[in-house]
Parts: sequence; C-alpha cells; structure tokens
Amino acid sequence: MTRLLEINNLKLDFGAGPEALRAVDGISLTIDAGETVCLVGESGSGKTVTALSIGRLLPSPPANYTGGGIFLNGRDVLKMPARDLQKIRGGVVSYIFQEPGAALNPVFRVGNQIKESLKLHRPARANDVEVTRLLKLVGIPAPETRLRNYPFEMSGGMQQRVMIATALASEPQLLVADEPTTALDVTIQAQILDLLRDVKERLGMAILLITHNLGIVGDMADRVAVMYAGQIVELAPARELLMRPFHPYTRALMNSVPRLRGEATRLSAIPGTVPRIGNFPPGCRFYPRCPSARPECAHRMPELEQLEPGRWVRCLYAGEISPK
Repeated sequence: MTRLLEINNLKLDFGAGPEALRAVDGISLTIDAGETVCLVGESGSGKTVTALSIGRLLPSPPANYTGGGIFLNGRDVLKMPARDLQKIRGGVVSYIFQEPGAALNPVFRVGNQIKESLKLHRPARANDVEVTRLLKLVGIPAPETRLRNYPFEMSGGMQQRVMIATALASEPQLLVADEPTTALDVTIQAQILDLLRDVKERLGMAILLITHNLGIVGDMADRVAVMYAGQIVELAPARELLMRPFHPYTRALMNSVPRLRGEATRLSAIPGTVPRIGNFPPGCRFYPRCPSARPECAHRMPELEQLEPGRWVRCLYAGEISPK
C-alpha cells in the first residue's frame, strides 16, 4: 500500500524553556492509503493534540514541535510554509471535530458553510448542486431544502452529517474523525459509524478515528493505537488486539466496556485518573493505576517494543504477562 501519513517520534510541548509541558512524547504512527486506524485512550491521553498536529492546527505559541516529523505523501508538514499548509488542510487531510453544534457557525446556513470549503479547494464546484450532492451522500433527506437550514434547526445527528459533508467537500485523502459520536444517542452513533464506513469505501480515503471507546473499533479499524499520557502504549491489528490485548491499560479499557451477553456483572472501572501534563510519574506512566505493576515499573521508563510481527507494546513485562 501507499504510505499516506508517517509520524516519526513526534514531541510537542506547550510553552517553552523550563516551564514547558510535554503533551505528546515520542509518538510514531503510520497510515496507508485507504486504511482505517483508531486512536484510543481516555480523555487527556493526547489523542486530539496528536491529530491536530497532522495539519499543524495548534497555534504556535503556545504549541512547540520540539522533535520528530510529520510526513504527508512524503512531505514534512513541520517544515511547510504557510501557503502549502493551506493546501493540505482540507485538500489532503480534513477534520470532523467534536461537538458539531459548537463547530458549526450558528448564524450561517449549512449550505453556505459547505460552500466555503468548496471555494477553498474546488472552486469550480462551489454551487448548490454540489452541496446537495454532498448532503445526499451523507444521508440527509430532502437535501435541496436542508441546505438552507441553520444548524440550530437540525438535530445532533443531522449536524454531525453536515460536518462530515463539509469535511468531504474538499475530497481529502485522509479524514480525521475526532470523537464523531460524542453526545449522540446509541442509534445515531451506529448510523454515523456506518456512514463513515460507507464513504470510505466509496471515496477510497483513509480514516484516523479518535475515540475513548474500544467497543466501537472492532467493526471500523484495520489497526488500533492505544494512547496513554502522551505516549502510544500498544499498537496492533484491530482483531488481534481485541482478541489478545498485551498492555494492562488496553485490557483495563476492554474490561470497562459493557457486555450484552452472559451474566450481569459489575462494570469494571480503572482506578485513578490519567496524570496531568507536567505531572507524569518518572517510570511507567500507567504504573500508579496498573494491577500488574512491579517495583521496577516505578522508576524505569518502558520503550515501545515489537513483541510479534505488527504488534508493539510499551510495558516492561508484556512478554511475561499472559493476555486474557
């Protein structure tokens, strides 16, 4: 497959000098054309910061890229001039942000907001016909009428579909979907995920899906990267990871997903919280919450190592702890 995105040992700080806080610490990740990769972890793990870094959407300052590289189609995004950045934002990588009600401008009709993206990247198609086609593509009924609606006249599910239509307007090669089912009910969540699968197959684009819920990645992802405290702690093909998770944090996330079959049991929760930026423990960052922790974990930082072909784990004892 053609390599579309390659993140190499990315390090990103907020602030500078001795007061700098490292939010992303040595992330490496690749996405091939047409591939779906899920980035999973609790809130505060660094998922959104990593995703926004791909298009250099974080204002600098306060964000400072202090190491590594981000390559889109072989070009280093961190070294691009502003003019080239404008072309890749939307043209190569497009975003579906969290909370569509907040992302959409309430004083403009949704059709005009989609046209804005078309004017930037496909000006010859910036018309109602193309807007109608995009709204129909994402499953909005009566698109000829809906394009004249304001966001507040639409439900949360419809607003999310408008966000997806806006992201697709530029025909991107990579779609970054940041928690696209947040604040939606279960039925609408399933519809949005089905829609993402459908447009991926139709348009042949790659998807980076960001979520905190391992329960939704089984039907979506080719590979899964699990993040914790600014680092990737496990990276594996989706099916293998769900069947045999190696890292204790991955297993804890899976145990916290409700099960619909078998006897009813108390939902398992991960004790504690993700450490705040600037307050990471000196050794393994998951050590204070890990049920399998050993004394050495408190002061020795594990590296991300390959245990099996395609399977990478950041744990000192991953090879000794039998996956459940």
